[in-house]
Amino acid sequence: MSRSSPAPATATADAAGPAPSLSPTGDPWLLTPGPLTTSPSVKQAMLHDYGSRDLDFIEVNHRMRERLLAIVHGGAEHVCVPLQGSGTFVVEAMLGNFVPRDGKLLILVNGAYGRRMAKICDYYGRAYAMQETPEDVPADPEALDRALAADAAITHVAVVHCETTSGILNPLPAVAEVAARHGRGLLIDAMSAFGALPLDAREVRFDAVVASSNKCLEGSPGMGFCIARRAALQAAKGNSPSLSLDLHDQWVAMEGNGQWRFTPPTHCILAFDRALDEFEAEGGVAGRGGRYRENCRILVEGMRRLGFQTLLPDELQAPVIVTFHTPADPRFVFETFYDRLRRRGFVIYPGKLTVAESFRIGCIGRLGAEQMRAALRAVEATLAEMSVKTCAPAAV
Repeated sequence: MSRSSPAPATATADAAGPAPSLSPTGDPWLLTPGPLTTSPSVKQAMLHDYGSRDLDFIEVNHRMRERLLAIVHGGAEHVCVPLQGSGTFVVEAMLGNFVPRDGKLLILVNGAYGRRMAKICDYYGRAYAMQETPEDVPADPEALDRALAADAAITHVAVVHCETTSGILNPLPAVAEVAARHGRGLLIDAMSAFGALPLDAREVRFDAVVASSNKCLEGSPGMGFCIARRAALQAAKGNSPSLSLDLHDQWVAMEGNGQWRFTPPTHCILAFDRALDEFEAEGGVAGRGGRYRENCRILVEGMRRLGFQTLLPDELQAPVIVTFHTPADPRFVFETFYDRLRRRGFVIYPGKLTVAESFRIGCIGRLGAEQMRAALRAVEATLAEMSVKTCAPAAV
């Protein structure tokens, strides 16, 4: 396995204070939106080579698809189509397949990932409109209702379940109800929510929902998947502007012989199969989401005790990633803060907001209460080392 050696970090940290807290494999803990810390057993699962036509590997693929359907209570009217690449690959595939060339997409935007969907539509020449709210404000189902009533050309609605730009949770059931009432297709980017936040296909009607192997399901990066209504996917035949991203063609091929059309990410899939074992052993969505909620509680309470202010109120905060306002203290420099936390064994993420200076700390991956408390101790020590006196943000 290729990774940067922890030795230089240890030496630097010893000079500055305590030795770093490292995962069992000697890597820093990733408090990020992904890639994420994975379990040793998930890593171990990748130490095998399979041919793409191997019968055992074909069985792994079949089992993976069935298990992913079960997570959303998908029945015979739903299918699961895996796809190589990062999460953005399968989001792009969803938009290119399900929005017809003469269709129009309404994108609910309150962060970078909604805006990315608009950029994909620009590339593909798909008509779209955006209904935008600030990054700290959830999508508005009432405004959606008015927009769909006013524009009969809109064929589909797209929404990000948990927008990791801020960590905000969008009101998916209410959005789905409005889209269904108006007879429009619903396309869901569930990248940072799938497996940790409930999504029941019996209650939320959608044409497609996409996610990836390396977020809340805690596999390795390299594969996305689409869960679709069978009828909607059948109707999408011929829509895709890309051969590689043609979900209908991929589905037909896998239904025919259980194989991927092009070279599959075999090691990623083996790791994902093991990650799904661990997901089920933890209690599925309830168990995984429960651990993340506890991680989030520990993090938010601890950071607030240190004087940090969260961007979101608790009722809008998904237990996935938390955005904190940057302290106004001139001694707080994010790059220094990041580097010194990294030396102590914790990797966080810069902010992605346009509304405020910020940074983000994730709650997902193979992390628990012990790691979150250790991260808080590292934050406190780093602030002292930087001589930061107050963590309050600048007045807005």
